[in-house]
Amino acid sequence: MKCNHNGRLSFYSQKLRKNMTPEEKHLWYDFLKELPLTVHRQKVIDRYIVDFYIASVKLVIELDGSQHFTKEGRIDDAVRDACLHRLGLTVLRYSNADVQYRFNAVCADIQKHIQKASS
Repeated sequence: MKCNHNGRLSFYSQKLRKNMTPEEKHLWYDFLKELPLTVHRQKVIDRYIVDFYIASVKLVIELDGSQHFTKEGRIDDAVRDACLHRLGLTVLRYSNADVQYRFNAVCADIQKHIQKASS
């Protein structure tokens, strides 16, 4: 499968930035926004819109709601992740429940991946 860019996604990514989920807002305002790295929200990469992207360490952070845990959702995520991996990106996935109930652990895991990629 080839990864292709879809320029029409910019419109949708802007809408998503304005309408973040509660979990995205929590992670953004309470952790990612304060990082000493540039973190992009709802970034178009290839033919996908990723929740968060840190270009300097080639890190994608995805927050997964219930639709990601269906059979179809898992297949779609696997295809998406494979495309992003072919672009040299690391994809971290956390469920919305992880952000709600294990926020500090999610932040620590992201920080660990940033430090690993920076060294």
